[in-house]
Amino acid sequence: MSLLSPGREKFEFVEQTLVDAEKIEKKSITFWQDAMHRFRKNKLAMFGIIILLVLVLFAIFAPIFSSYDYRTNDYTATNQAPSAGHWFGTDELGRDVFVRTWIGARISLFIGIMAALIDLIIGIIWGGIAGYKGGKVDEVMMRIADILYGIPFLLLVILLMVVFGQSLWTMILAMTITGWINMARIVRGQVLQLKNQEFVLAARTLGAGFNRILFKHLIPNTMGPILVTLTLTIPSAIFTESFLSFLGLGLNPPLASWGTMANDGLSAMEYYPWRLFFPAFFISITMFAFNVIGDGLRDAIDPRLRK
Repeated sequence: MSLLSPGREKFEFVEQTLVDAEKIEKKSITFWQDAMHRFRKNKLAMFGIIILLVLVLFAIFAPIFSSYDYRTNDYTATNQAPSAGHWFGTDELGRDVFVRTWIGARISLFIGIMAALIDLIIGIIWGGIAGYKGGKVDEVMMRIADILYGIPFLLLVILLMVVFGQSLWTMILAMTITGWINMARIVRGQVLQLKNQEFVLAARTLGAGFNRILFKHLIPNTMGPILVTLTLTIPSAIFTESFLSFLGLGLNPPLASWGTMANDGLSAMEYYPWRLFFPAFFISITMFAFNVIGDGLRDAIDPRLRK
């Protein structure tokens, strides 16, 4: 017998039933389960999640358990440096900067999230209809979006402030009038790629109507880019609110946002730097957290980045 072809006695045969042969060794996972697994492995993105959780918890509970009120003036404790009594110091009216910082966190996060959600809803509906209908409908809808996008943002904000007055909802309205256009363009591009796919043609053949095809088949398959865009829209809205408040177009006192606090602290930066440092620091760290989360979602959802 040749050395290159050993006999059967050299092998050990293992009995295997038909059930064992058809058993799947590795449990199958869905696309979103795989994306979440990849997202959790991104340490920087998870660090961003932790930062946001800490910010939200402090924004909710810090003003509740503090003995100071963000509206009460104490002229005996004006412009005090950070200490055990006032962790972030006080402002020119003796108000506790620590409490006002977390009240500002509530307002800034609320404005950012509300503006992003409104942009999400309008952008999905507008971009989805334009992309699916195509032709003249697409042309007209996207030209309207282009016209709105060409309106100077600062001029629009000033006009709305003059008409409706400075308030929380006026600021949200100002940011959402044109803020949805980027989301609409992304959704439209995705729908244009998907609307001629086989699963859409099959749904149309089986009698599915416009609403069902758009919201049950097309939009769910564009959720990856939508989620990434949403996480990047929130910090952009927070920065816009801070910028407008810094210019004096923000909320009326005694309400506080990080932008209004930064505006108030700028004039006192040379002598009382803590009044500017804390709101500016939390604006920066919040934008950092949302951006790394958005990058993590992009890396987890994009199939081209899978290893």
